[in-house]
Amino acid sequence: MASRFRTDVWIDWCPGCGDFGIVAAMQKAFAELNIEPEKLAVVSGIGCSGKTPHFIYANGVHTLHGRGIAFATGIKLANPELTVVVSGGDGDLLGIGVAHFVALGRRNLDITVILHNNQVYGLTKGQASPTLKKGDKPKSLPAPNIQDPVNPIALAVSSGYTFVARGYAMWVDHLKELIKAAIAHRGSALVEVLQPCVTYNDLYTGDYYKDRLYKLEEEPGWDPVVRSPAELDEKAARAIVKSMEWGERIPVGVFFVNPLAETYEERIAKRNPGFSITPPARQPISRNGGEPIISKEEFRKLFSDYIIIVRG
Repeated sequence: MASRFRTDVWIDWCPGCGDFGIVAAMQKAFAELNIEPEKLAVVSGIGCSGKTPHFIYANGVHTLHGRGIAFATGIKLANPELTVVVSGGDGDLLGIGVAHFVALGRRNLDITVILHNNQVYGLTKGQASPTLKKGDKPKSLPAPNIQDPVNPIALAVSSGYTFVARGYAMWVDHLKELIKAAIAHRGSALVEVLQPCVTYNDLYTGDYYKDRLYKLEEEPGWDPVVRSPAELDEKAARAIVKSMEWGERIPVGVFFVNPLAETYEERIAKRNPGFSITPPARQPISRNGGEPIISKEEFRKLFSDYIIIVRG
């Protein structure tokens, strides 16, 4: 049951915020995948989305602004047995954190990123985020936005993510299924989530999305899965083009899946076979009830080139 992943922490988001739907979808997805809470790590950065780990009963890490993916990378490499999910906002992941966002795609590390996209910096009073269209003026801005937007789907596909999808925060069950598919996929996965910011964004409201959203899986002939290397470029390009559809109709669903690509963990194991057998989290650090594996003398010999002795 989803309640298994609920904490007793008071949720203090604005009433009507799309984040409620995102957390509900995450909790349902974790429950239906039968993930043990101790085998799950939810990582966030700063922003309204940064509070997500407080509300999910699992290992939670509330990190620095834009550094959620960097922390999650360390967690996954230290213990590949964990299911690692990053929950971050459009400003957090595509502003200060965009280099880590791109790097995760390049590596194809088995991490799922859930990107809360409301086009504004909600926690800091509604400034334009990297996903707000040029010329848009939500009520929080004194003048229209003068910068071109980042397209999360196109950036993810071109960076190397091997699962790329978009959901809507108010369609909780549909979003839950996208999150389940992203976690089940081996490799870097992005689920962009469109969501209203009821406090600062009066352009992209629930009514706006209600009249425009449609599901890709209901489109005749839509098939996002790469089934042979020969299909890779065509399906990647098709996903990027489809992601640019933003007007009277806005697609949600799975845009791109490439199950053929090697994961970063698999490439590391080829270089260092011991990684898959005894990853860092499984390696002993002491013996005989607490004696360090490496003695002081062995440590000095091993790191002699790096030890600096300062004499007063």
